[in-house]
Amino acid sequence: MTTTIAASPLTATDRCDRCGAQAYVRATMESGFDLLLCAHHFHENETRLREIAVSIQDESVRLVDVPATAAAEER
Repeated sequence: MTTTIAASPLTATDRCDRCGAQAYVRATMESGFDLLLCAHHFHENETRLREIAVSIQDESVRLVDVPATAAAEER
């Protein structure tokens, strides 16, 4: 039996290991090391990460969400 542990959602305190921006992607390596990346640095390195990462948690879709507090003309 294989047990899967769900990774916790990324928050505003999770920062990109490359530039310090908010991280929207977590790439877990075989060693268990998590690499946190902003959307820009993930897309820049996506091909190679997909080859070597055990799992990739991509939450970059949150970047296109409109906040509920946005004015009507911004929705």
